[in-house]
Amino acid sequence: MDRENSDIFSKTEKQKMLYEAKLEDVQFAAAEADQDDLEALDRAQEADKRQLNEIMKKK
Repeated sequence: MDRENSDIFSKTEKQKMLYEAKLEDVQFAAAEADQDDLEALDRAQEADKRQLNEIMKKK
């Protein structure tokens, strides 16, 4: 199957697109995370999903 002309992307391809779209470099230490950090992580994951959806719409 020709991936370049397909609208179906593998998980790896989606992750690559999301990685390329992100501009920030953030380190996260789960052992030192408090409730605010965990909430921020959840919000960031939801934002990543929305951003990936926008990338997929453009393709």
